Amino acid sequence: MTDPHLTTPSGKLRARAVDIPFEGTPGRFNAITDVPGVTVGYTTLISGDGPLVVGKGPVRTGVTAILPRPRDELAVPAFAGVFSANGNGELTGSPLIEELGAFNLPITITNTHSCGVSRDATLRWMQTVLPHALDSAWALPVAGETYDGFLNDINGHHLSFEHVFSALDTAESGPIDEGSVGGGTGMITFGFKAGSGTSSRSVDWNGERFTIGCFVQSNFGARRNLVIRGIRAGAELAEPAIRDNTPRAEKSSIIAIVATDAPFMPHQLKRLAKRVPLGVALTGGYGYNSSGDIFLAFSTANADAARGAAGRLASAGYIPDADINPFVDAVIQSVEEAILNALVANEDMSGRDGNFVPALPKGWLEGRFGAHHTADRSWLSFRGLRRLRHGMALEAAKD
Repeated sequence: MTDPHLTTPSGKLRARAVDIPFEGTPGRFNAITDVPGVTVGYTTLISGDGPLVVGKGPVRTGVTAILPRPRDELAVPAFAGVFSANGNGELTGSPLIEELGAFNLPITITNTHSCGVSRDATLRWMQTVLPHALDSAWALPVAGETYDGFLNDINGHHLSFEHVFSALDTAESGPIDEGSVGGGTGMITFGFKAGSGTSSRSVDWNGERFTIGCFVQSNFGARRNLVIRGIRAGAELAEPAIRDNTPRAEKSSIIAIVATDAPFMPHQLKRLAKRVPLGVALTGGYGYNSSGDIFLAFSTANADAARGAAGRLASAGYIPDADINPFVDAVIQSVEEAILNALVANEDMSGRDGNFVPALPKGWLEGRFGAHHTADRSWLSFRGLRRLRHGMALEAAKD
């Protein structure tokens, strides 16, 4: 059996497979699906080559579906917080989350010009899956987008309701694919092929273990700014370069979804969403003018309180703000790794008009981080040995 920390289900390498070192303890699958009840599905659309013919292709797009609860519980709200670090983008349902601190129904992420399709298809799908959930209620699904028009016939509107239905129907737990899949199919990060990425962290608190999981649709950043675990890699990676046969305007964005089973209130989840940009910044993302950097954090805990039935007092337990710091660490760590996973689990891609985006070179990564990681482990082992000896000396002195 392959190690899900090292490879995706389709066999693509993840960042840990090339010895990129990370902080924190990942969950079982190192994915947002480590949060119990959270599932992810994709529909990936790749067809055609050559000159752009609007309505025909080439097509390099798709949709990602994230279900925050099991199917039969999708109408149950989840406490949530949303934060826009740079609002040049779209995340539908955000005003409702700002107002009520909660949302329900699946989340979808796709390309900029198909965001409405994925939103509306989610409502149609819910009418089939939970036909009574919307009988006497309105709903405002969460749908996000990033721009894939450099590689994709974005004005051809190739995403259909059926494609969204398929992503929703196939959402699953466990290890999930990354890279050029789902809504991330046509996306670019730091001038390299990117797209969908995920990661998770385990956090121990008061005798219990909780999970922070992150999913990103990564489509941002200038090559010169790329940082990989503190190494300013952009200067070393001027090549391979993007080949642009059509003008490449600055249209970059990142959507990040943070999920947790830790009991947090809406204001605390907004605080966690506000920490996502710190993980983005660790990779060299600076929130340039056209970048839509919009982040959602939600908790699967306190379902009864989030449901808020009329006529009775709702009670919710939550971790105090004084103890939030380890969860802040987990958000930042998982966001950084999710972005790097989106880059590593990828290959070169050509698209409309022969536009070409290279993959982040695996050889460079292995050469740069293999030795770096070994040296780092040796230093940590030496430091740990010194601390152990120091501790033993203190105990001996007490005796």
